Amino acid sequence: MEGFLFQASVYLAAAVIAVPIAARLGLGSVLGYLAAGILIGPVLGLVGSETEEVQHFAEFGVVMMLFLIGLELEPRALWNMRHRLLGLGGAQVVLSTAALMGVAMAYDQPWQVAFAIGLTLSLSSTAIVLQTLTEKGLMRTQGGRSVFSVLLTQDIAVIPILAFLPLLATNISGGLLPDGSISLSSGEVETAHAGAETSQAGETAHAIETYIQSLPGWGVTLVTIGAVAAIILVGIYLTRPVFRYIHLSKLREMYTALALLIVVGISSLMTVVGLSPALGAFLAGVVLASSEFRHELETDLEPFKGLLLGLFFITVGAGINFVLLFEKPLILISMALLVIIVKAHILMFLGRLFRLKGQDEWLFTLALAQAGEFGFVLVSFSLATGVMPDPIAETLLLVIALTMLITPLLFILYDFISKRSNGAAPVTPDEIDESGPVIIAGVGRFGQMVNRMVQASGFETVVLDHNPETIAVMRRFGFKGFLGDPTRPDILRKAGLQDASVLVVALDNPRAAVALIAYARKENPNLHIVSRARDRTEVYRHYQAGSNDITREVFDSSLRAGRYVLENMGLTEFEASEAQKLFYAHDRASVRELAALWRPDVPPSQNPAYVARAKELQKELETAFLNLSTENDKDSA
Repeated sequence: MEGFLFQASVYLAAAVIAVPIAARLGLGSVLGYLAAGILIGPVLGLVGSETEEVQHFAEFGVVMMLFLIGLELEPRALWNMRHRLLGLGGAQVVLSTAALMGVAMAYDQPWQVAFAIGLTLSLSSTAIVLQTLTEKGLMRTQGGRSVFSVLLTQDIAVIPILAFLPLLATNISGGLLPDGSISLSSGEVETAHAGAETSQAGETAHAIETYIQSLPGWGVTLVTIGAVAAIILVGIYLTRPVFRYIHLSKLREMYTALALLIVVGISSLMTVVGLSPALGAFLAGVVLASSEFRHELETDLEPFKGLLLGLFFITVGAGINFVLLFEKPLILISMALLVIIVKAHILMFLGRLFRLKGQDEWLFTLALAQAGEFGFVLVSFSLATGVMPDPIAETLLLVIALTMLITPLLFILYDFISKRSNGAAPVTPDEIDESGPVIIAGVGRFGQMVNRMVQASGFETVVLDHNPETIAVMRRFGFKGFLGDPTRPDILRKAGLQDASVLVVALDNPRAAVALIAYARKENPNLHIVSRARDRTEVYRHYQAGSNDITREVFDSSLRAGRYVLENMGLTEFEASEAQKLFYAHDRASVRELAALWRPDVPPSQNPAYVARAKELQKELETAFLNLSTENDKDSA
């Protein structure tokens, strides 16, 4: 017990220390977890042989992650992804396997071993990639969706790969040690160890698994289909009654227990019938995506998923064989880089074939260029079934770990490319042949609503945006717009800035928005400028730059929501509307006053004059609402 507590303390302390530092440096949590593992394993030697056992436990985080991802996808969305799953994902596995098999054969490996190497290295890291995409908010981009499609295809492909690998066996597993004793492969060691300490439940599960494997092919197929059908039927018909039953207990921890039971139970069922637990969990998540209990499940499982994935990354770092790495550092690092380069070229080709462009193409290429955690499983299985010898397996495990270690650096490279392309992408502007009284700079969600309303009222607008796709979509719906950078003086002059009455600044880039306001105010002092700001700080910047009317992104919608709350708390529609008007007027006056006290070089919370006046204004607001309530009571009487 003491040893377990010490090891748990080591893992948790490493994560708590290393991950925040990595996040603060902008390196991402994954690289922090990997660095923590290297520190407590090869460097300090605080953890040792138990790392492999911990890794098997931590891999359950991948299962939870796919379950949670499934909760975000309805069956219809999954059906819409079928072309990418079969086309893009299937092509990636096939082409990567063929290319890496060719590289292995070029180094004089038998075709059976080379084939196993190609299959193993063709799979990418679901854990690292999805975790990083989620952290960076890239899952909903076209590139992120394409990456997810390939990862899901790879997880499905693990099943036939495991069934096919034994057919490549060229020698028996194990061998003779120098003292004449027989060595066992890692898979056999685990089996022997498990057999010595298996509980009654473990024996029952093993017996069921053995029985299923002894069935003829059609029998195994029926059992597999039955297991998948059971997951779907239970998800549709049984989860709602069970959740209602749990709700009656009024114990919060029972929701967490049920969420864990769903994932653990599905994983156990999938393991018994020989399928991937991650695939089963994903399927269950898709089935429950339309359930009213979806958010409960997400909330309960998210902390477990994060900790287990972090633990998995730590074990990857701790398990790197630095002795072997230091013996042949250049060769092994070169092999890892060769794997990444080969897969990156194939991914870039497929990205262009499936019409990914710009940042999406780079994201797709760099995110999937590594080998993955399933490679550890396939290498161990290949060793146990005699497909590849021990030296090849050891080298391959290290190469896989190195590619995973390099992956966070690939995402840093993507961030650099993304920022560079955003900042200096050459765009050939349209020839602007129109001018109007209203110029709208930026036509995203905000700008397009303003444009539609103004045009519907009978006024002409000149719309400018630097994004070719945005302008193309706008034209497809019958609205005219011009491609060009709205902050460029020559484009603004052609759009009629000198004679315009109103300029609407709806740019996503805060600095560009402030620069445009300042320039427009200088060039046309009589121009009325309406701008969009994200928060009060941006409001102050726009105010100082010369904007007349500044709209915060969520201000009006928040006011409307607040009015709905008041109506449902007993106020009449008139009373709630009056409260909304009072708050609106007071807030606008407050912002004007505080803008004069705001200093760009000092945070508002550290500006004494700003804080003092903000407190006074809040008291004035409370007094105004008290007076309004008193007037309403008199009117009611």
